[in-house]
Amino acid sequence: MAHYELATPVDERAVRALRIDDTVTLQRTLFGIRDATQIAMFDRGRTTRFDLRGHAVIHTAPNVRKVDVSPVHPTGYAPVCIGTTTSMRMERFTDPLLRTLGVRLIIGKGGLGAASLTAFGELGGAYLAIIGGTAALETTWIEAIEDVDLDDLNPESLWQFRIRDFGPLRVAMDSHGGSLYDAVDHAARNRRAAALAAMNVKT
Repeated sequence: MAHYELATPVDERAVRALRIDDTVTLQRTLFGIRDATQIAMFDRGRTTRFDLRGHAVIHTAPNVRKVDVSPVHPTGYAPVCIGTTTSMRMERFTDPLLRTLGVRLIIGKGGLGAASLTAFGELGGAYLAIIGGTAALETTWIEAIEDVDLDDLNPESLWQFRIRDFGPLRVAMDSHGGSLYDAVDHAARNRRAAALAAMNVKT
């Protein structure tokens, strides 16, 4: 297990060095994205002016407040609570995020499925996990909302955050076929089978 400090954007080589159970702390830029954002882009053909190549995205629809535009709040938005949402319902968007937009890292909670693991292996990506219930802590890692696109979808806009010491995050799915979620599932099934066998229960 190793720890990596990565300043986005990152290249494929840096991502392929990551293995499950490694930890990562991110610096510089992070993009917030959620269901409606990706439906707009991949199902309805909308585009973004952001260049996401080599970047990390986080599954979120942040709680923000409108403020006067200033050097501290260049978009007129201040972060209130920026937490992470469950990733699995966005499973079908992993491949186009990586293949079409060049995203390298996806941050979320709860994990993704087999199609995402395939995309990570083929295209060079990884999934970084956050534990649920840590939104208050995550918000302290965000210095500012630097820019926003597709803002008619607010709060599911495409958000550009300036971050500092975002993490550590756990590598839960890597580009080598590793998945902590598969490992946990396998171990749980084995324990269940052993418990049923000990009770002489046939399945």
